[in-house]
Amino acid sequence: MEYKFSDKVTELKPSAIREILKFTSLPGVISLAAGNPAPEAFPSKEIGEITQRILSEEPVAALQYSVTEGYTPLREALKKRLAEQGSFDPDIDDLIITSGGQQASELSCKTFLNPGDALICEAPSFVGCLNAFKSYNSKLIGIGLEEDGMNIEKLEAALKENPSAKLIYVIANFQNPTGLCTSFEKRKAIYDLAKKYDVMILEDNPYGDIRFAGENIPSIKSLDTDGRVIYAGSFSKILAPGMRVGFVSAPKEVIQKIVVCKQVSDVHTNILAQMICHEYITKYDLNAHLEDIRGIYRHKCGLMLDCIEKTFSPKVKYTRPQGGLFIWATLPEGSDMPAFCKRAVEEYKVAVVPGNAFMISETDETTSFRLNFSTPTDEQLVKGTQIIGSLTKEMFGE
Repeated sequence: MEYKFSDKVTELKPSAIREILKFTSLPGVISLAAGNPAPEAFPSKEIGEITQRILSEEPVAALQYSVTEGYTPLREALKKRLAEQGSFDPDIDDLIITSGGQQASELSCKTFLNPGDALICEAPSFVGCLNAFKSYNSKLIGIGLEEDGMNIEKLEAALKENPSAKLIYVIANFQNPTGLCTSFEKRKAIYDLAKKYDVMILEDNPYGDIRFAGENIPSIKSLDTDGRVIYAGSFSKILAPGMRVGFVSAPKEVIQKIVVCKQVSDVHTNILAQMICHEYITKYDLNAHLEDIRGIYRHKCGLMLDCIEKTFSPKVKYTRPQGGLFIWATLPEGSDMPAFCKRAVEEYKVAVVPGNAFMISETDETTSFRLNFSTPTDEQLVKGTQIIGSLTKEMFGE
């Protein structure tokens, strides 16, 4: 039978990251390709205690259907926490719990974009959200990144040239895949342009709580005076990704529409996981836990940067993130980056993610690739980085 797929999925392709990860299951392969949090960062003991108590004392509440908006005590605790951070206005905003941070972005796209509408995003950007946006037949427009965020002149040019633009998607803190952080000046400029051209901003912040160096920068949401910023967050990087708990803070009218969209998607987010998250952030020392995981990532990032500095060809450039999970390395201009990544995994058994996986189109030219320092053990991290370094010197010289 010849299958006639919908327009929404015809052009979608498997995630290049998932394809690379197939190699990581082979014996002896060191993966610097995943985007997973460090396993040692999971508060497993505390989550076990909380789960046992909930199933013992509140089994029906944990196992029964619940409301789409999310577990009310968790929502209220998050509203309070976000308000303290300047990312929630009780008079204007509401909040919904989502099934991970990626659903927050997907539902925002579903709420605002008609087929053919333009969505402007950083280039490169998170492949999961890029595929979600493409599934709604939106026109993706990538804006190149500088050291402190999107090129503002090119952003304004794109807004002028695309009056159908509805959303600007930004990962302002420790961007995936580059690890870059948008400066306060550029956050303000992005907001001012969104206001000037009357578009919404989707600010995705899964990594903001794991800043391990430098000073915190106010969110774009904190600058919002006219209800045009949707702010998405997640527990995946600070508690455990397998629980699939995220959230969206946005003006009440926007949240009402997102609620309807979520009802037809998955009814509600896993209620047991929501209850676990609520109890952890209200009855345990969340700040102490965050300091612990920042220490883990500070160590791992520093270890990888030290290895890169000692072993990589000086012709390879790389970012020095102050938080998050990733380092973005760039080979000399004109290099065959996909061939480099293929050699790394097939000949040397070290997996990294080719940068074209994060581009608006995988045919877009880039000589960059992504390294992850959070998932491998220290031993794997050092060995894998040294192997990649040796390959760069072999191909590009000392």
